Amino acid sequence: MIMPRGQQLLLPVNPGFITASLLLALAINLLPLGPMVWMPDALILALAFWGVHQPWRVGMGIGFVLGLCMDVHQSSLLGQHALAYTVLMYGTRVFHRRVLWLRPLQQPWQMVGLFAAAHTAYVLAGLLAARGMPGWGVVLAPLLEALLWPVVSWMLLAPQRRSVDGQDKLP
Repeated sequence: MIMPRGQQLLLPVNPGFITASLLLALAINLLPLGPMVWMPDALILALAFWGVHQPWRVGMGIGFVLGLCMDVHQSSLLGQHALAYTVLMYGTRVFHRRVLWLRPLQQPWQMVGLFAAAHTAYVLAGLLAARGMPGWGVVLAPLLEALLWPVVSWMLLAPQRRSVDGQDKLP
């Protein structure tokens, strides 16, 4: 596969870094801040990133398990977050090649659809269980997460970037 022009060659990802970033995102989601519109779902961003960049390491099973953790923490319908994260991980598996070919500022336009699909699955599961409509925050959440996509991508790709002088140190 030929790399797009101007794209930097990355070092292999450390599996420990993937685990640490997912656990940190889960910890951010577990903070007792309450439902705030401006607070994005950090775990959905981390799962989407690793689903796009490492689809064979982070898949639907990991999304399902982390979704169950979120369901237990938020006392929501068991499986509601799990379904949403599984839908997201399926979408990243389908679209990961397309997203990687786009420039970093074009990628959010592809990712907003995946974030919207995950939030739609979350809302529909709640509606089927007669939990009611969650509010306007669920409409704004995919847009906010898509706006944060370039920042999250830059942060999570930082350990993989090669140094400019070519003196990379492999562990």
